[in-house]
Amino acid sequence: MTDLARTPEQVGNLIRRARKRQGLTQAVLGEKAGLRQETISLIETGNPATRLETLLVVLAALDLELRVTPRSSGGPALEDIF
Repeated sequence: MTDLARTPEQVGNLIRRARKRQGLTQAVLGEKAGLRQETISLIETGNPATRLETLLVVLAALDLELRVTPRSSGGPALEDIF
């Protein structure tokens, strides 16, 4: 199943759901990612100032990946641009 997120709030919600599916607390996820529990909380509530590097560390700790795809079939894919 592929989840779609276009806002920081949606990204945070997806991370929260994945964390809960894995039975992790924010503190345990923070430990796995090398971050404070407070940072996990900020990400899950959609803090727009979250750095991409931090987000990628959290996704890795949850065994998730980030994919970039076009919004519609009419536009070029990222790999078509580069």
